[in-house]
Amino acid sequence: MVTMQRPNTPPVRRPAPRQRPKRRQPSFPRRIYDTIRGNVLLRNIVMAFCLGIILYFIINLCLSIYTRHGQKFIVPTLIGHTVAEADAMAAKGELRLEVIDSLYMPKQKPGTILDQSPKPGMGVKSGRRVFLTVNASRPRTDIIPYVTGYSLRQAKNMLETKGFEIEKLVYRSDMATNNVLDQQYEGRSVTQGSRTEAELGSGITLVVGVNHSSPLPRIPKVIGLTLREAKSRLWEVGLNVGRVRHDSGIDDADLDDARVYRQEPNQQSRTDYGGNISLWLTLDTQKIARSSKESDAAARRYAVDEEETESESAPEEETADER
Repeated sequence: MVTMQRPNTPPVRRPAPRQRPKRRQPSFPRRIYDTIRGNVLLRNIVMAFCLGIILYFIINLCLSIYTRHGQKFIVPTLIGHTVAEADAMAAKGELRLEVIDSLYMPKQKPGTILDQSPKPGMGVKSGRRVFLTVNASRPRTDIIPYVTGYSLRQAKNMLETKGFEIEKLVYRSDMATNNVLDQQYEGRSVTQGSRTEAELGSGITLVVGVNHSSPLPRIPKVIGLTLREAKSRLWEVGLNVGRVRHDSGIDDADLDDARVYRQEPNQQSRTDYGGNISLWLTLDTQKIARSSKESDAAARRYAVDEEETESESAPEEETADER
């Protein structure tokens, strides 16, 4: 029996089983997105937050355009010019001029700008309003208030409220001190019901009573005040304003800004009712500060001397009483 041999054949290799690809994990932003998308409440919160951010930037942009953020224009010096000239000067920055008041200054031309707000040199946005005070062509008038019978302080306040001031205080003997006995304008008495008219800013002479047993008024400190403030402060205690001097270079337009840097007699000393206090004005703030310190030091020395004088005179008075 013949046996057959199989030829040498390579073994059959079975293919390896396929491995399923591993499922890739979604990225972190994707997981956040899926979480927000699947949650209705969270999705609405995120949408509202995003809408708020968008609205914030839109509103901020609109406000910047409307308010002209970052755009500044230096206010020019309009004082001393006419309104027509000021319009041409303000047109560069699109400034709007508005006349809010008028005063009568005899030394200035009618229609001339006397004051402005904001002040020259300030940085403002274009389109800003600039308020002007111009010089009137003729002075305004009003009825002088009747202040006879009032105290000096009340009379002063009533006159200043109506736009008048005190020209001079004249003192006469009376039972009460600083009680107004009469008021005069241009040498004539102003009576109740007379309805006397005068230009605003006019000075009224007040005849005031003084009891000679009353102590003499103590001079207040007016250094650092404007001329108008200094006058009001002196009138309040029964004193007149004497000669007024000012530094060279100060003109009428600067007088409102000038301040007192010297007064004679000095503060805290005493003088008669109706006495005159001389004033010196300047625009130099350093001079004002220096003079103020010197005046305070002199006032302290005067107070010490006054106390020593009173203490020395007291024993003499007691000795005279015993005799």
